[in-house]
Amino acid sequence: MEQLTRRQQEVLAFIRQFVQRHGVPPTVREVGERFRVTPRAAFDHLRALERKGHLRRRTGPRRLSRALTLAQDSPAVREVPILGRIAAGQPLLAAQNLEGTLPLAAEWLAGKGEELFCLRVRGESMVEAHILDGDLVLVRRQEAAQPGDIVAAMIEGEATVKRFAREGEAVVLKAEHPTMSPIVVHPGEQDVRILGKVVGLLRGF
Repeated sequence: MEQLTRRQQEVLAFIRQFVQRHGVPPTVREVGERFRVTPRAAFDHLRALERKGHLRRRTGPRRLSRALTLAQDSPAVREVPILGRIAAGQPLLAAQNLEGTLPLAAEWLAGKGEELFCLRVRGESMVEAHILDGDLVLVRRQEAAQPGDIVAAMIEGEATVKRFAREGEAVVLKAEHPTMSPIVVHPGEQDVRILGKVVGLLRGF
């Protein structure tokens, strides 16, 4: 790798510290604010670090504001798949479901292993649980849930995020919204499948 200037070394050190503290890399704006430079100047530093092999660019939707992350050979970062709409009958990590990946600190994910994925939330059904439209929920893949868990579930042909409960043999998926009724599924009525338990929330990606 090419030698870094003193300022590039400082920016790279800041990115590593930011990832360790927050689990995600900083945005261009956050880099600019830290070093009191314009977003354009911050962007130039990031591009130089990318060119010299210390950062790499992720593939994903344009709205992802943290497109540059530490190079893959860094043990500090782990890529977690981001899923958009999940259609019934498709494997969970099918290419049709993938929006991209999100770099998260491996240390921040300690103990959660490779069974994690992010799911893009659609709608306002979980606002009272502070989960908003467009948020990413971090989900640990599992097929069972306990009452009170917030889960990602497959029902009526697509994934949804709801609070899990039971009424006798029926599965209840409760919205956290004052005007939305729960979804109650009795045995044999509909196919409900738990995709995983929500274990974290990310906003602004």
